[in-house]
Amino acid sequence: MLSKKLLVNALIALILLAIISIGIMAWWARTTNPVNNVDYVEIREYEGQDLSSINAFRENSIKGPQYVDNQTYKLSVTGLVNNELEYTYTQVLSNYPLSKKVVTLHCVEGWSVTILWEGIPLKDLLADAQVDLSANTVIFHAYDGYTTSVPLDYIIDDNNIIMAYKMNNVTLPPERGYPFQLVAESKWGYKWIKWITSIELSDNEDYLGFWESRGYPNTADIR
Repeated sequence: MLSKKLLVNALIALILLAIISIGIMAWWARTTNPVNNVDYVEIREYEGQDLSSINAFRENSIKGPQYVDNQTYKLSVTGLVNNELEYTYTQVLSNYPLSKKVVTLHCVEGWSVTILWEGIPLKDLLADAQVDLSANTVIFHAYDGYTTSVPLDYIIDDNNIIMAYKMNNVTLPPERGYPFQLVAESKWGYKWIKWITSIELSDNEDYLGFWESRGYPNTADIR
């Protein structure tokens, strides 16, 4: 009788060990490869509108995916401002209200994705920086050296342009621009800069970013 009881207990212990091992493996898969395992948390519909999968994006960055450490990350707002800003990742998200919107990104390569983006309204960030009256252009700098720009009016008018930290209810994976990506709605994908590290206010309306200096239209308007 005792041997049978020990055998049952041993079987139970093995089953519990197997369950724990499976859980650890699943956690490891999600944390080490967030893009390929987004089905755990990603939503594919919002308020009746179908959403594209995060996996529908194509990798076309200039230096491949960037991996930014949020423990050392700083976002700065500089240039023609009266109050330069420098925030940690957590401070950015805690200092400003969050906004959600479904926006379609159109790439010049011929593909598009419709995503629920969540982030902070850029006009709120710029308001705290106290933009100088001489500024007319906002230049974005990325962790990989990529740059692009948009007119200041494009942000401060009623477009509600956001800097996203989530997509489809998922924190941006490194491959998709973590910690922040510009949601440049109504503009081609090369304006949707990822891995944003600094925002510079300028009076140079003719500033040309990475692709713009290589012949792409600076306005990037989708008509």
